[in-house]
Amino acid sequence: MQAQKDAIKFAFAYTGIVVGAGFSTGQEVLQFFSSFGLWSFAGVAVAAICVLFMSRQTAKLGYRYDVVSHEVPLHKLFGKTAGTLIDYIFAFFMYGIAVIMIAGSGSAFEESFGIQPWMGSIVLLFLVFFTLLMDFNKIVSILGSVTPFLIIAVLIISLVNIFNPDVVLSEVNQTANISQTPTGLWWFDAITYSGVVIGVAFSFLSIMGSDADKHFIARRGAVYGGIIFMIMLFLLNAGMLAVLDEANHVALPTLVMANAIHPVFGTIFSIIIILLIYNTVVGLMYAFLARFTQPYSKKYKVWLVIALIVGYVLTFVGFVDLVNFFYPIFGYVGVLIGIGLLIRWLMNKKTSKKLL
Repeated sequence: MQAQKDAIKFAFAYTGIVVGAGFSTGQEVLQFFSSFGLWSFAGVAVAAICVLFMSRQTAKLGYRYDVVSHEVPLHKLFGKTAGTLIDYIFAFFMYGIAVIMIAGSGSAFEESFGIQPWMGSIVLLFLVFFTLLMDFNKIVSILGSVTPFLIIAVLIISLVNIFNPDVVLSEVNQTANISQTPTGLWWFDAITYSGVVIGVAFSFLSIMGSDADKHFIARRGAVYGGIIFMIMLFLLNAGMLAVLDEANHVALPTLVMANAIHPVFGTIFSIIIILLIYNTVVGLMYAFLARFTQPYSKKYKVWLVIALIVGYVLTFVGFVDLVNFFYPIFGYVGVLIGIGLLIRWLMNKKTSKKLL
């Protein structure tokens, strides 16, 4: 019973991290799925299979080797030379996604509360700074605490918009703007998106897998988290299609869905979006810092300050532009990791020595 509770706690923390980068703003779902119209549902199915498999294998790998960062898992998957190269590329893009989320917080504060983006980003950075000085288990608990509110909010905004659509299902394909997608190929973009998800989750998920008391908790927690994430992705995509015409012209499409219910609910969901963005920045920054420093050491704290200041400066590029540039490329890095996990899983089936 306790193992199941720990697995659920693991799942909520995992979901809390990937959801911030995955679809809290709606911009990601719009670009990778909804802009394909009805084909988006097939894309969600493909992404679901990929994410569930990769999440489970990542957590198992972290548990197996008792890791403190993503360095060891990448070396085990690709060897020392290639693994080191991918390690540094991965760290660079992981930091890039954190910067995107900081920029996203600025957009959220502006569209929701009329606060200047630069000021909203500073508020988020202060929250992230103080959180990353906390004990790792406390960080995991904080990340997981937001997830139940997210699940309820996504259910409400998705279902209300699905049953009261501005764009009816028969007109979705006419409204969809395929030029907003990364490649124009629904199946390829779905796989790329799953790469983004595992890229965001890989490092922190490996560390959480290592921190789990039992192999069951690491394995099952990742699966539970993957299932929660993909159900919400399906619902959010369906709800996005219902407001697709307006969603095509805003930075935070999920707010369009929330405001369609009531402005008050839009405000509530804005707060949830900001908390989810905070989750993702915390998860990515911790993993990034843990790769290059000893957590909570003097070097860790110095790097933390520098990383947040540089990240803040980079946010002035603009949120939507950053998503367009970073997400597809980071997705390819995540797909490469997924291929490595698949090969290792297949090798594991043909040997008596447990690799995962």
